[in-house]
Amino acid sequence: MWRDEGAWIALGVSALFVLAGVVMHHVFVRILKTGADASDRENQHE
Repeated sequence: MWRDEGAWIALGVSALFVLAGVVMHHVFVRILKTGADASDRENQHE
């Protein structure tokens, strides 16, 4: 199994999706903690 190139590709793609999910989770949590008011205040300066 470990000599199969397809298995390594599948593991790499799976790891990439897990990493992307962790990063997106941190971004969403940070946005929810700061609230929507921060983005509204930035838009009012225009």
